[in-house]
Amino acid sequence: MEIVARDWATTALSQALRSHGSLYRWAAARPERHELRGRGVAWAVTLPAGAGAQASTPVVVRHTRHGGLFAALTGDLFSLPTRAPRELATAVRLAERGVPTPEVIAYAIHPVAGVLARSDMVTRRLPDGCDLPEAWRAAPSPAARDAMIDAVATLLRALSASGAQHADLNVKNIYIAGEGAASTAYVLDVDRVSFVKDAQVAARNFARFARSTRKWNAERHLDFGDDALMRLATRAWADA
Repeated sequence: MEIVARDWATTALSQALRSHGSLYRWAAARPERHELRGRGVAWAVTLPAGAGAQASTPVVVRHTRHGGLFAALTGDLFSLPTRAPRELATAVRLAERGVPTPEVIAYAIHPVAGVLARSDMVTRRLPDGCDLPEAWRAAPSPAARDAMIDAVATLLRALSASGAQHADLNVKNIYIAGEGAASTAYVLDVDRVSFVKDAQVAARNFARFARSTRKWNAERHLDFGDDALMRLATRAWADA
């Protein structure tokens, strides 16, 4: 078993591992836990440790799982060292370049049969909000939706400026916090991000996002139409 954690979180998370065998099981047993659904269940809990004078830190603990066509076959097993080290390195690099994304506080790797492993990730909980589809549907006015378009455009510009190409940039991987002019869009699932020196990175990110919105429009009636995509494209390239 291997754990990599922020210095201030190491003692608390090591105790969690010793008491429950995994960080995910520890989070699932916390009395204050709140269930978050995505690719499997993640747990929003409070870590009894914090940086500086903080006595506690709100975190999200998730067990990493495969997605896509082979998810049922591969489940939660990854080749060592799993995607966890890559996710940490990517999240740090994105944050250094001003891209809003959850801070990785720790990960734990549990080897299985020598060459495979399972892993758990601990990230700092984002401010109150929800994923883009939920936020879009709950928007009380056209102005509120327009503010979300601005927030997503800012995120897309930040990604392209950092050379970050997200292979799975879809509506569920964008989280909206705040309201109106204070809205911020965060990018999730950054283990699918690669850094490239390519003038087409902005266009590829936008195309991937646009395919996702059109799929959601057709299958789940999201109502994020071509007019919204046009406004997003105009603003995403405004300062390019």
